[in-house]
Amino acid sequence: MPREISLFGILMPSLLVVFLLSASIHVGIDWLCGHFGVYRHVWHRSLFRLSLLVCIFGAVALLIYR
Repeated sequence: MPREISLFGILMPSLLVVFLLSASIHVGIDWLCGHFGVYRHVWHRSLFRLSLLVCIFGAVALLIYR
């Protein structure tokens, strides 16, 4: 994967694509957690959501950048 992507003449880092992909995955997992009541068992909901996003981002980035 290239280090930079040209979008209408603007160079953007390729990790932006990885972040957008992980954010969309996070939205789905967040909806599932809310629907099945996982957040009732979590001490700090916002901290759990942030750490979930970081874990998804790290996993997707490691899968792409081996």
